[in-house]
Amino acid sequence: MPKENLTDILFCHWQHTISSFEVDQVAAEKAFNLLVEAYSSSDRYYHTLKHIYHVLKTIDNLQAYTRNLANVQFAAWFHDVVYDTKAQNNEEKSADYACELLSNLGIPPSNITAVACLIINTKNHQAAADDFDSQVLLDADLAILAANPVQYREYANSIRQEYAWVSEAEYIVGRAHVLERFLQRQRIYFTTLMFEVGEKPARCNLNAEIQYL
Repeated sequence: MPKENLTDILFCHWQHTISSFEVDQVAAEKAFNLLVEAYSSSDRYYHTLKHIYHVLKTIDNLQAYTRNLANVQFAAWFHDVVYDTKAQNNEEKSADYACELLSNLGIPPSNITAVACLIINTKNHQAAADDFDSQVLLDADLAILAANPVQYREYANSIRQEYAWVSEAEYIVGRAHVLERFLQRQRIYFTTLMFEVGEKPARCNLNAEIQYL
């Protein structure tokens, strides 16, 4: 999909989410442009606008599970807005970024606090049993794990490009550790729909990548 078309589609998503709030249109467009700029930086290969599009699309499919759909959508927009593969605090910085930008747009503090919590939960991909909004966001963020083998391979290659500064030997150890941690879970996906549709293919893909490594 050409970037221009993707940007137009995402702008419609953005407009739809903020339509529930009284937001100045000029400010909303400026905020959207900042997000586009952040996700379009040259060091990103997977954590791009395309990733945000797929996360938002999956959230749409899982919206019946949400308590506050707008909060989940906002969190999707901001959860990787700060992404530095050499840093350990991307989620915290992304949450801070979201708080500042959403505050400037006049989004209510209660929503902003909830969005920040959702973003922080993407750090370890864990959600409480009654935290349905986090469950939906995390399932959407990890939906790529259940992609068809060709798409999964593209995803894995893109992640490797984002960590190009890491030696092959170190990357293999680190990546395998991440993949094995997901496999050790009782279930990768929280929502019933994602579990039924994605759990088996996700585990197949993870195992295949470990074998490839």
